[in-house]
Amino acid sequence: MTLAVVKTIFRELINREIIENSPATLVKTPRLSVAPRAFLTYEEIINRNFGKYQKQVEFLALHGLRWGEAVALSESDLRDGKIFITKSIHGDPKTRSGIRVIPQLSPFSPLSKSPKGLRAALKTHGVHIHSLRHTYAYLLKSSGVHVTTAQRLMGHADPRITLGIYTQFRDEEIDQAANLINEYRARP
Repeated sequence: MTLAVVKTIFRELINREIIENSPATLVKTPRLSVAPRAFLTYEEIINRNFGKYQKQVEFLALHGLRWGEAVALSESDLRDGKIFITKSIHGDPKTRSGIRVIPQLSPFSPLSKSPKGLRAALKTHGVHIHSLRHTYAYLLKSSGVHVTTAQRLMGHADPRITLGIYTQFRDEEIDQAANLINEYRARP
């Protein structure tokens, strides 16, 4: 982003005949590389041992809360089978879209204000606390939840965030897609 602004400024300087050449033309734009984000499937969550953090891991994976949102929850935020997310440990939610209501799918087990123990428990499985949001997004996608609904449940302002960053896939889904297409083609 910064490089684009610099190149635009130099291009404007050339257009106004203030300079003849732009030093920015020699600077190459770095290639965008998005590494696959680690996450676990729900089956992996329930079949692995996270020790004393098992309930917290399941809660985070089934609700997709940001760490700060989960830590700020109190019993008064849980009612009528729903979780009312109105705050973060840092104060207000990350965005206005962060204020939301989601279905409560597992028992609430308060989280420690320090993430160290949970981080250590997850690290042995190759994931991070935030990976559990990706697990939730994958669960939503696998369950057939529409992307705009997933956007609301995750507290994203833009569905492209939900699509581009959070919606992961597994290799076996490629084969499943082929099977679905072949089934469709075989219909009369």
